[in-house]
Amino acid sequence: MEEPSINAHDVTTETIPPDGDIKSTEKEYHAWGRFFLDVLETLLLSAVLFLAINALSARVRVDGFSMKPTLQDGEFVLVNRLAYIFAPPARGDIIVFHFPLDPNKQDLIKRIIGLPGERITVKKGIVYVNGNPLKEPYIAAPPMYSGEWKVPEDQLFVLGDNRNDSSDSHAWGYLPVNEIVGKAIFIYWPYTEWKLIDHYNFSKAIQ
Repeated sequence: MEEPSINAHDVTTETIPPDGDIKSTEKEYHAWGRFFLDVLETLLLSAVLFLAINALSARVRVDGFSMKPTLQDGEFVLVNRLAYIFAPPARGDIIVFHFPLDPNKQDLIKRIIGLPGERITVKKGIVYVNGNPLKEPYIAAPPMYSGEWKVPEDQLFVLGDNRNDSSDSHAWGYLPVNEIVGKAIFIYWPYTEWKLIDHYNFSKAIQ
């Protein structure tokens, strides 16, 4: 009886790579594992930094001309969210806040003029605080309107620096303190306009 013939092509044999090849493969796996781990760590760190930066600050675009000449339409401003954690808002501060009549509307940016309990009067182009006129070198032009307001507790009276082209407290009323997003601190775009924002010191501004 004839023995069955075996075709050499029907037989698969395994070859064991030399030790050097095994070590080389292990090194490649280790390098790729290290690479993906580094990428994951970088992504996690970036996410943490992003969340932290957004918790501490906000970035807003000035939309309109209500704060001219201090702020220009289209400028981007960095806002400090923690500015009033340890200190109350001060007269002269430029703040970003949620519009109190419609919190879902775009945030606004104005300057604080009246503090809780104060009486604000506007007449003949001059703003008075408790009967004392303010020196305001930063405004575009004297206000052409007049009126008197008594600021309630936990609220503020805010005005735009461009008094005659600004929707602010003289038009819609008082700003609850809890609607403040933060204090505007820096113009970061366009880069040609980089500068700290001047929060006028009123300690010597009341005549």
